[in-house]
Amino acid sequence: MDNVKYPGIPTTGDGSEAAVWVETHVSQAAVAYPITPSTNMGYGYQVAVANGRTNLWGDELMFIEPESEHSAGSASEGFALAGGRVVSFTASQGLVLQKEVLHVISGKRLPAVFHIGARALTSQALNIHAGHDDVYAVADAGWGILFAGSAQEVADLALIARRAAEDSQTPFIVSQDGFLNTHTVENFNLPEPELMKQFVGDPSEKLINYFDPNNPVLTGPVENQDAYMKGRIAQRAFYARVIPALDDAFKTYAQLTGREYDFVKGYRVEDADYVIVAMGSMTFTIEAVVDELRNKGIKAGMLKVYSFRPFPAAQIVAALKNVKAFAVLERTDEPLAGSNPLTRDIKAAFADAIDGYPGLPKIERMPKIYSGAAGLGGRDIRPADIVAVFDHLKEEGEKRFFVLNIKHPLALEPDESIDITAKGTFRMRGYSVGGFGSVTTNKVIASTTADLFGLYVQAFPKYGSEKKGLPTNYYLTVAEEPVRIRSELKNVEMIAINDPNALHYTNPFNGLKKGGVVWMQSVEKDPRDIWANVPAWARKTIRENDYRVYAIDTIAIARDVSSRADLVMRMQGIVLLGVYLRVAPFVERLQLSEEQLWERVEKIIRKYFGKRGEQVVKDNMTAIQRGYREIIELPAEVIATEPEEVGA
Repeated sequence: MDNVKYPGIPTTGDGSEAAVWVETHVSQAAVAYPITPSTNMGYGYQVAVANGRTNLWGDELMFIEPESEHSAGSASEGFALAGGRVVSFTASQGLVLQKEVLHVISGKRLPAVFHIGARALTSQALNIHAGHDDVYAVADAGWGILFAGSAQEVADLALIARRAAEDSQTPFIVSQDGFLNTHTVENFNLPEPELMKQFVGDPSEKLINYFDPNNPVLTGPVENQDAYMKGRIAQRAFYARVIPALDDAFKTYAQLTGREYDFVKGYRVEDADYVIVAMGSMTFTIEAVVDELRNKGIKAGMLKVYSFRPFPAAQIVAALKNVKAFAVLERTDEPLAGSNPLTRDIKAAFADAIDGYPGLPKIERMPKIYSGAAGLGGRDIRPADIVAVFDHLKEEGEKRFFVLNIKHPLALEPDESIDITAKGTFRMRGYSVGGFGSVTTNKVIASTTADLFGLYVQAFPKYGSEKKGLPTNYYLTVAEEPVRIRSELKNVEMIAINDPNALHYTNPFNGLKKGGVVWMQSVEKDPRDIWANVPAWARKTIRENDYRVYAIDTIAIARDVSSRADLVMRMQGIVLLGVYLRVAPFVERLQLSEEQLWERVEKIIRKYFGKRGEQVVKDNMTAIQRGYREIIELPAEVIATEPEEVGA
C-alpha cells in the first residue's frame, strides 16, 4: 500500500456514504425513489445536489425522484439514452418492480450503475433487512452484478463497475447488504478524486447520446419473428466484452490503489480441505472463523464471490476442485428449485467441468457440495454458526441442505462457547428506544473514537421498521485491528442503558464480562438513590460479577447545553461520548492527560461541526466535557449494601 499512487483517504463511514462519495464525484445524475435500506444513498446524493455540488468534470449534479421505483428505472433509461452518466439506488420490492425496465436498459446497451441495499423480499411477512433474493430475482436481466461486503468494497466496486459498464456497454448492479453494510459504520479509505477522475474518465468522452438530433438513432422498436431473435443473439457480442472489461478494471484498480479484487477471491483456500463459499458481509465473519480453525489445525478456507454476473465458472472450479467438501451459504431460500441460485450455478460449473466443457478446468472428481440458507431477513450469522458448518463438512453430515441459527429440523447445532475477538477489543452493547437518536450516537462515538485514538471501529445498529418508540439495541466494537465479525454482540465489555426500563424487560447483563462497565441514564445525583432505583435482581448480578457502575443524566445536560431545542436529542449522544471517553480504556492506554485529550477532541469536533459556527463547536465541547467530568461512579461500599441499609 505504501508504494501505490492512490492508497485512499482514511475515514469512518457506512456503505451508503461510500456509494454517495463515489457517485457524487463521477456520475451526473441520480434517479431514485426512496425505499429502505437504500434511502440514505439517495438522501446523501440529494444533499449534494441541494448544496450545488458538481462532479469531477464540472457538471452540476441532478437528482430526480419520480413517483415509483419503476419510473425511476425508466427515467434512468432516458438519462442514459441522452448520453448521461446515471446512477440509481433501490432495494427489495423496488428492484423487482424495476425488472421490466432493467431488461430494456441492458438490451439498449446503456451502461448505468444501480446500487442495491440488498433486502429480503416481502414473502410471508414484510422485512426490511438483509437478503439476496431481490438481487437474485433480477439476475437474468442482463446486468453485471457485483457483491460488496464492506464500505471499502462498496466504494471500490462502484468505480470498478462503472468502468467495466462503460467499456462493455453493459449496465451493472453493485449490491451491499441492507443495514449490515448500508448503515454499519467502519474504517475505510475513500478513493481520491484524482483516482476517480483517472480511472473512470470523462462521461462526455465515453458515452453515446442516442437523442442527438444531428445524429438520431432509433432505439426500442418493435421486432417480429423475422428480426427479434437476430437482435437478441447479436447481443452476445457485447456480453463477450464484459469479462475482459471487468478483468481489466480489477487489475488496473489494484495497480493504482493496492486494493485487489477479482471475480472470486480465496482466503486460505490453496491447501484447504473444507471451504465455505459466500457473498457479501458474511464473508468477513467467515474469514475470522477460518483463522481461528487454522490455529486449531483444521484446514478451513473461504471463497468470496465478488462477481455473480458474469458468473466466474472456471475460476470457481479451479479454486475448489481439490477440496474434500465445500458449502455454499446464501441469504435466500428457493425450495422449488434444484438448489439456491449460487449453489445451482456452482453445481452446473462442476458438471460442465467433469463433462469436459470448453473453457473449464478438466477434473476427474467432484468435491462433496453442501448448501445452506443463512441470514435471511437480517438474521444473525454468528461465528458459532460458521463453526457448525465446518464441523458438518468435516463429519460428512447427512444434511446436504441446512439452515443456520433457527430451530428447525434442517438446522445445524452451533457451538455457543466460541468467542472470536480482534486484538485490543472493547465492545459495547446499548439499550435504548427507537427514535431516541441512539443510532446517531453510536455513529458519533465510533467516528470520534477512530479519529481520536487511531483505532478500528464497527458501529452496528439494530434497526427495525417497527422500532420507533420501542426497545432497540445498538452495538459498538473498537479494536487495534480490523473488526471482521458482523453480528450482534453477545459478549461485551460495556453495556449502555439509555433506557432504564431495560432493567425491567430484559437482562442486559447477559454476556457482560466479569468486571465490565455498566452505564445507566439516571436523574438521581446521590449514588445511594441511583442504587436504590436498580432492581434487586440486577443489584445481585452486579455484585456477583464485580461490575463497575456509572450513571449520569444525559438528557438534563443536553437541555442545558443545547442552544437549539431541535438539537437536544443529538446532544444527548454527544454527552454520552464524554461518558464513553471516561469509562473506556483508551485514554488510559495512551496515557493522555486531560489537556491532551481535549486538544485532540476539539480538533475532531471542529472537523465535524466547524462549518456550523463557533457556538456549535463550543456547545459540543461543553457537552462532552460535562459527560466526562460529571459522570457518577457508584462506590464499592454502596454497591455492597442493599438500599434499606444505605438509607438507615
